[in-house]
Amino acid sequence: MIIQKTPDWEKLLHEEFAKPYFALLKKGVDEIYQHGLAFPAKEKMFRAFELCPPKDVRVVILGQDPYHTPGVADGLAFSTASLNPIPPSLRNIFKEIAEEYGVPIRTNPDLSDWAKQGVLLLNTSLTVDSGKANSHADIGWYEFTDAVVRTLSDQREHVVFMLWGNYAREKRVLIDRAKHLVLESPHPSPLSAYKGFFGNGHFRKANEYLRAHDRGEVSWY
Repeated sequence: MIIQKTPDWEKLLHEEFAKPYFALLKKGVDEIYQHGLAFPAKEKMFRAFELCPPKDVRVVILGQDPYHTPGVADGLAFSTASLNPIPPSLRNIFKEIAEEYGVPIRTNPDLSDWAKQGVLLLNTSLTVDSGKANSHADIGWYEFTDAVVRTLSDQREHVVFMLWGNYAREKRVLIDRAKHLVLESPHPSPLSAYKGFFGNGHFRKANEYLRAHDRGEVSWY
């Protein structure tokens, strides 16, 4: 289960992998995949890390947990395969980008191009049971993703953290605001997008910050 394809993450998080809770997490996840249906596919569990080495991380976008409908989750927060319908929250993300930049609404829900530009698309839980949202919240993933956020904050500089919704915003206490930009808003889901996600300007603000610190820009569309 450990991120075997990403030696840089292995090195960065090696102390975390040695902790007792991670051994329990690994055992629990292995049992879940052996005896039940969970998402994403096990080989895609750490895909967010595989596509975005730690040295390349410029933006962290935190989701809650993977899509719990068969055939949707692809290992990247908010993303799904290009031939799939665009999930509602992602459609709202694309609407916000279109509004900020005056461009057509993006039609490709596969966000691997963002990941390859240094956007870590990280869910606070990396797995979920079929049909049961947030079902793996208490098996150890939160402790692990807390460590990821804290380590990036401590060991990297000038990263933009986009925290949408209450689950993501809880991690703001782990981030050094003197070194990084923290952007917070309601979640882009249809239930809350009109309560402050639309109009938050996060994508332009992220690129302005990255550009000001000589870290380039992310092509969002």
